[in-house]
Amino acid sequence: MMNSKNSDIISPPWGELEGALIPAIIQDATTKSVLMLGYMNEEAYQKTMETKQVTFFSRSKQRLWTKGEESGNFLNLIDIKNDCDNDTLLITVNPVGPTCHKGTDTCWADENKSTYGFFSTLEDVIAERVSNKDTKKSYVASLFEKGINKIAQKVGEEAVETVIEAMDNNDELFLYESADLLFHYLMLLKAKGFSLKDIEEELRGRHK
Repeated sequence: MMNSKNSDIISPPWGELEGALIPAIIQDATTKSVLMLGYMNEEAYQKTMETKQVTFFSRSKQRLWTKGEESGNFLNLIDIKNDCDNDTLLITVNPVGPTCHKGTDTCWADENKSTYGFFSTLEDVIAERVSNKDTKKSYVASLFEKGINKIAQKVGEEAVETVIEAMDNNDELFLYESADLLFHYLMLLKAKGFSLKDIEEELRGRHK
């Protein structure tokens, strides 16, 4: 593996593939979103390492091309790794602005944002239920109609129940109450106008 953070970087595989273009997958170091795919030759790799801004070999222009050299939307290098077959690079970056030349965050037109698996799905479900305001069919909507004090109270109740189960030996009940606590906490975040992304940013700030 190569790692751009190390002083002694293992050379990429151009010794075996002299003159070859190697696929370079570009990934956001924070969100883990795949931003684009480019190609590097050895010269592009060396320039990337020297400037810390990702440089490709452009097949259309037939020259080195630093992403952002015209738009200003650079890809600031964080790390580079080889894959298991030693013929593909994974490059993690901090992007400046949208990556795609069409103005989208990624070359697949996806939004480049942090996702939290099923928790993000739950956030979307909560937002949808709150928006629809169907209090007869939706527990979420009915709880939001009662106001933030009631939502906060439910979080407190679920927290107490979780603590009680934590001191017992029934793991199934502990997980059940933990799920209830987290679900109601997501509702409280929504009621306050925040999301898991805001909590992540707060924790990242403390980590630094």
